[in-house]
Amino acid sequence: MSKRLPYKVRNMLEKAKESAMLAIEVYNKPATKFRSGGYIVLMCIAWTSLFHAYFYREKIKPIYKDKNGRFKRVNGELFYWELQECVKKYFKTENSAIRKNIEFFIPLRNKLEHKFMPEIDPDIFAECESFLLNFDKIIEKEFGEEHRLRETLSFALQLFPTSSAFSDCIKSTKDSEAVINYIKKYRHSISTDILNSGEYAFKAFLIQVANHDSEDALPIQFMAYDKMTDEEKRNTMRIAALVKPKVMQVSVTNKDKLKPGVVVKRVQERLGNPMVTRGNKQTQKFNQDTHTRCWKKYKVRPENESDSPELTDSRYCVYDYANDNYLYTEAWVEFLVEKMQIESEYNSLFDNCTQST
Repeated sequence: MSKRLPYKVRNMLEKAKESAMLAIEVYNKPATKFRSGGYIVLMCIAWTSLFHAYFYREKIKPIYKDKNGRFKRVNGELFYWELQECVKKYFKTENSAIRKNIEFFIPLRNKLEHKFMPEIDPDIFAECESFLLNFDKIIEKEFGEEHRLRETLSFALQLFPTSSAFSDCIKSTKDSEAVINYIKKYRHSISTDILNSGEYAFKAFLIQVANHDSEDALPIQFMAYDKMTDEEKRNTMRIAALVKPKVMQVSVTNKDKLKPGVVVKRVQERLGNPMVTRGNKQTQKFNQDTHTRCWKKYKVRPENESDSPELTDSRYCVYDYANDNYLYTEAWVEFLVEKMQIESEYNSLFDNCTQST
């Protein structure tokens, strides 16, 4: 039997669990459109309360202090550590996938709190699932399995979306552009090992099978990847290889797209074929090197050898999986022509270079 927890710890732990249960309820309601937004806000509260429960159990008061050593107050209320500070205090120097998953949602919560963007739900589903699974994992680690949520939940009944619905989930709008860019940049900022970890983003195949002979067999069974045999892992990867192209082909098309050389030629011609002197050499104002500097400056595609080459700004660039290269849109040409006519904008591409026209 587990040791009875102090009142403050019990109170914070119950708040954490209640908030997580509400988050699950909000996310799983079919009629809810503010799905990810509501879920993330409630899960951030759940995580913060869980950390507060842990700190109180460890005789640490999770409250900021003034320079005089007294507990800080804001509008008369004690100023408790927010989630970011709790993460720093709990994980310290540990740079784990669980930590990176939590840190993904802290700025995202602030961005979504005052916006309504249901279109991003499918794209962040994997991170949302790990956000919950990790919560239950830390509860079990710190307070024992009797406090886990998973024993009180059943598998939700689902109408499964098509692959095309998932692959076309993000349609960039003026309101959502900053959020989408944040998601892309964050994923690029973390290591491959963490990005591929189930603790950062949970991904699974749900494959319909024929009815089992045994009446006692569970209708749905979960197999953790890290507990599979090598043969089971190989079979899983074979399934992934069959499924992945179907999903990707929906969102990748070569129609009306331009190769880099065509972009360079069109922009240079639209600018009037100007020449510049660089060092002792004259060259076209807009050439292949200029184009490379532009897609880096304006962040329209990942760097070469990226683990996620498909994370482009789809207004201007798409990744061609079949040929392993990038193609560009007419909108990118128009964008470059406009920008390259601004001399300060053009010069900013060559901050460390001497140039003259």
